[in-house]
Amino acid sequence: FNAAGASPDGDIGEDHDPESHLIPLILQTALGQRRQIGIFGDDYQTPDGTCIRDYVHVDDLADAHLRALNLIEPGSNLQLNLGTGHGHSVKQVIDACRTVTGHAIPTTIEARRAGDPAELVADSRLAQRVLGWRPMYNDIESIVETAWRWHSSHPRGYAS
Repeated sequence: FNAAGASPDGDIGEDHDPESHLIPLILQTALGQRRQIGIFGDDYQTPDGTCIRDYVHVDDLADAHLRALNLIEPGSNLQLNLGTGHGHSVKQVIDACRTVTGHAIPTTIEARRAGDPAELVADSRLAQRVLGWRPMYNDIESIVETAWRWHSSHPRGYAS
């Protein structure tokens, strides 16, 4: 899975240097901090040729972790996959960012990155059964909306 999004109130978000996560990179492009967003390969065996990933909101991840902490006994072990169970292609994520931000967001096709699998989607049915957990952010647009709220109000990250 790919952790994504920000706190709904816009107070807490992603600020990496250098940034390597897709959604923040796209949003930086929307803010004019990058000329374009590179798409690493458009010839994968996926519907639109770009890699597919499962994006799960950070609040949903926090909820699952808190549920696990309240469930497990000290010294025990619990391994669960967390995700939405739905994948979104790079092009779909870019389109969602265009919709949310209202910006064109230019792209360029670049060479594939070595080792990138075509599709990675989490099967979180065990987490749903064991923890009673379900992601509340079920669509990519709502995840992007929270990230955009943070990035647009913190254009220079936490230095803003």
